[in-house]
Amino acid sequence: MKIYTKTGDSGKTGLLAGPRVSKDHVRVESYGEIDEMNAHLGLARSAGLADDIDRLLSRVQHELFDVGAELACPNPEAFGLPTVQPEMIERLEREIDYYEELLPPLRQFILPGGASTSAMLHVARTVCRRAERRVVTLYEANSDQVSVLVLGYLNRLGDLLFLLARAANFAVDVPDVPWQKLHDRG
Repeated sequence: MKIYTKTGDSGKTGLLAGPRVSKDHVRVESYGEIDEMNAHLGLARSAGLADDIDRLLSRVQHELFDVGAELACPNPEAFGLPTVQPEMIERLEREIDYYEELLPPLRQFILPGGASTSAMLHVARTVCRRAERRVVTLYEANSDQVSVLVLGYLNRLGDLLFLLARAANFAVDVPDVPWQKLHDRG
């Protein structure tokens, strides 16, 4: 099977079990952001994370493929595609709770950075937030075709990625980088 089909050369792409739409359609933008986030997670994993974080992110990467498939199809249930389930969000919440307990409490805002793996996870977090914004746009235009659970999943995942970025620093004994307000930088 060839990787190229030439069917997208005019700026259109086919949705899963759906119509052809512009490649900049909000649905395509939404699952494209999910794909970008997944690639950033793969980059962070390739840089060497603690085993517990790596295992967690491996699962999340698979779940993001499910999310992308759900977003790429206007009616995923009708075609037997996996969809975000409440248990997935609950699992993210348990992981958030675990890492919040593990890490020293924050006393101020921090900058993205520290260890390279932490910086990579911060990039993934910002892409997650951008994906969430795109899915909000899609949801507001097509709430009958997008599950609100996708929004909850992405919201929790953004929170978790923030904590995992901190945990990546913590695992290698690199402090978070505190934000210094303008009058404190003097």
